Order: sequence, then C-alpha cells, then structure tokens
Amino acid sequence: MAAIGSSAQRSTSTPSVRANAVMRRRLVVGILCVLSLALVTVYFRESDSGFLHGLQSTGASVLRPFEVAADRVASPFEDASSWFGGLLHAKSDNKKLRKEVDELRAQQIVNLAALRENQQLKQQLKYLESPRYPQDYRPVVARVIARAPSQFAQQIVVSAGKNQGISKHDAVVTAEGLVGEVTKVASNVAQVTLLSDDSGAVSVLDIKTNASGIAQQGISNSLTVDQVTKDQVVNRGDVLVTAGWRSGDLSSLYPRGIQVCQVTQVGQSDTDLYKQIQCDPFVHFSTLEAVIVLVRKAGSK
Repeated sequence: MAAIGSSAQRSTSTPSVRANAVMRRRLVVGILCVLSLALVTVYFRESDSGFLHGLQSTGASVLRPFEVAADRVASPFEDASSWFGGLLHAKSDNKKLRKEVDELRAQQIVNLAALRENQQLKQQLKYLESPRYPQDYRPVVARVIARAPSQFAQQIVVSAGKNQGISKHDAVVTAEGLVGEVTKVASNVAQVTLLSDDSGAVSVLDIKTNASGIAQQGISNSLTVDQVTKDQVVNRGDVLVTAGWRSGDLSSLYPRGIQVCQVTQVGQSDTDLYKQIQCDPFVHFSTLEAVIVLVRKAGSK
C-alpha cells in the first residue's frame, strides 16, 4: 500500500511540476521581450554618446577580430566556390562557342561550294553561247559524282546517262577545253575516260600553222604530241585544237575546233622521223566538278 501510495502521489504531482516549468519559461520569455523593447526604445531615444551606443561600440570592437578571422577562414572556400562555378560556366560557354564555330565553318564550306559552282555554271553558259561551241551538238551539263580510285585509271563518273540522250563515245568538254569521251553508259550515269588516260588520244591541229599530230598522255600532267613531221612548223606557245577529221561516212569522235593544249616544248633530232612536242592541257583533270557532254543532234552528220 505504501508503494502504491507513493506511486500515486508522484503521478499526481508530475503535471503540477510541468506546469510550473512552462510558466517559468513563459515568464522568462515575457521578461526578455519587455526588456528588449525597453532597450530598443531607450537606444533610439538616447544620444550617440549614450550608454547603450557606447556598449554597442565596445561589443563591436571586441567581436571585430573574430569577424575578421571568420572572413579569412571563409574566404578561401568562397574563392574556390567562385572559381569552380566560373570554370563550369567557362566550359559551357566554350562548348557553345565550338558548336557555333563548327556551324559557321560548315556554312562557309557550303557557301564557297555554291559560289564555285555558280562561277563554273556561268563559264559553261558563256561557252555554250560562244562561237567556239559546235552547233551540231546538243549540250548535256552533268556533275562529276565519282572518280576512279587509282591514279593510273584516269576516269570519272558523271550524273547523266542514257535517259539524257548520252551514248558511248560522246565527246566531253568544259569551257576550258577537251575532257575526254564517254566509255560506259547507264540510265542516269556515265563513265568518262579522260584525255590524260594512257588509252586516250586525239587528232590535233595547230591553229596558227595548221600542223597536225596526235595528242596523248605524256609525262606527269602534260600531253605528248606525236606524228608531227619535221616539215611542219610548231612553235612554243601555239594552241592545239581538235582536228575533227571526216572521211566519207567516218569522222572523228570529237568535233573540230575544241581546245586541247598549249605547246610548251618543241624538239627534233636528225634520227627521229617526227618532232618531239610537249604541251599542257587546258583542262585541270584533277579538279573537274562539272562537264558538258556533246550529244550529236538528230540529222547532223
């Protein structure tokens, strides 16, 4: 019974103790609030030389070294945070700038290609309207879409074929001069064997002296002109064009008067039957991008 009584006594006294503790905390808070309001009121009403202002100044002076120390301790971390943030921002900006540069470079390439193609088309059009263009032929303008993988096979593939009226052995030219002949034809593409190929050859005439010979592959990028007899006159700088010969129903693959090459060297020896002539072709075979295929018009011979 004593144990039961003591337990009951403690359980009844516990709420009273808790209530007293709560009252004391509330009383302390109330006193602190009233004191704070009183101090604020006195602080704003007293002069700059008052007690509270002096106390504030003294407290600030005492705490200043701790504030400085805290700033010094925190400064490296703030600098590191700023540096890391700046680094991430710089990397992001660098990535954006690289993307913009790549886009501008690609656009520049497209613009340059379009400009070059436009210039070539203007040259082709000018040639088609000039007296040098053979009137018995219909032009088919085609782009170069492929090249032979071997440097020894001087061939290209162009973007026109049977559907555009192209046939085997049609002559291929540019505004600069003779390119070669069509050697294979499909529906919409054709293979062109260049004059620089070792199988290529064309009968040529010197437009100044009327000397005749056969131009074919020479050393490096030049052409060699054979079958020019010693009695014929050929001078350095002379322009050689296609002869365009005709014999009965037979005729040359190439129409007459297409520029082929310009003579760079002429030589002869007492033992040789023919002159040794070198010339440079007017067409740059390695940089061809567009060509004109000459398709003979119906009814023309």
